[in-house]
Amino acid sequence: MKSSDAAAVVQRQLDAYNAKDMEAWLATYSVQAEQFVLHGERIAHGHEEMRERMRLRFAEPDLHAQLVSRLIMGHIVVDLEQITRNFPQGNGIIEMVCVYEVVDGLIVKASFAMGTPVFKG
Repeated sequence: MKSSDAAAVVQRQLDAYNAKDMEAWLATYSVQAEQFVLHGERIAHGHEEMRERMRLRFAEPDLHAQLVSRLIMGHIVVDLEQITRNFPQGNGIIEMVCVYEVVDGLIVKASFAMGTPVFKG
């Protein structure tokens, strides 16, 4: 797989996330994909768990991920994003590092490290 192919899959995932299009978002992931806290616990395995995890997130009216930077090394794509969220404490922005492993045109593993939310005024 070319680096550009892996990056294209991750970009489709980001675009679907920002469109809050669950089916398009899931279509970028392998049916048995796994999501993790970076260097930690698994937070979702497979489309059904991922769908359930993202259902509330996609319901947030201000949800939006802005790509700050992207590193590509073969089939690994690392994004730094600033994500606008509707937290229980109010609207805010959180930085997130996302590490994606792409195999055969689909994300098979994703790991996430989150910063501390910064709340708007």
